[in-house]
Amino acid sequence: MSAAVVILAAGSGSRVGAGVNKVLLPLGEAPVLVWSVRAALALPDVHRLVLVVRPGEGEAVADAVGPWLGEREVLLVDGGAPRHASEWQALRVLARDIEASTVDVVAIHDGARPLAGPELFTAVIAAARTTGGAIPVVPLPALVTAGGQRCPEGLAGVQTPQAFRAGPLLAAYAAADRDGFEGTDTAACLERYGSVAVAAVPSSARNLKVTFPEDVDLAAALLAQDEPAADA
Repeated sequence: MSAAVVILAAGSGSRVGAGVNKVLLPLGEAPVLVWSVRAALALPDVHRLVLVVRPGEGEAVADAVGPWLGEREVLLVDGGAPRHASEWQALRVLARDIEASTVDVVAIHDGARPLAGPELFTAVIAAARTTGGAIPVVPLPALVTAGGQRCPEGLAGVQTPQAFRAGPLLAAYAAADRDGFEGTDTAACLERYGSVAVAAVPSSARNLKVTFPEDVDLAAALLAQDEPAADA
């Protein structure tokens, strides 16, 4: 069995205050996007890796990830304005492998989440093979509405990578394309058009999304904690 990983890198750096796409910002020894690429390629059963980029940024993304690929290859695909369109573009590229059963599971990840790590990718892909779909979840702290009303306890935040059996995933997105439906994330499209069970895979706040300037600093600090202490 072989998996495919789609990494969405078609966002921008507007809220993070960058003049470039935030996934191209430096983070430790490599750009933000590279951390997700390396995590995906660390999985022995990943057959395809697709990077969805903003039109016109293919060369910049290739320059950023190229030095870290070794002998491995990635496919660069131009994305659309909404997230759903970018996902559909990637699935269309993978359609032949999915229909030939070369790929049995597809994991879709936000390239602005650089700290997911190989373990989380492995967990959601394994869960998707068992149940049909899997999403990482993390408990949310106490929340209030804009009107000051306290939200119910036990809420959970949904992250990426989200993984699903490839056949039902492709069929769901093809149906959504026919209907003009756009989901907020991968699971939303499967909820509307699919019948697969979706497992909740425990994650943590470490799998943060780079959205604001302080997120880059926090991610760098977390990576620094992973480095072995220098010899005295």
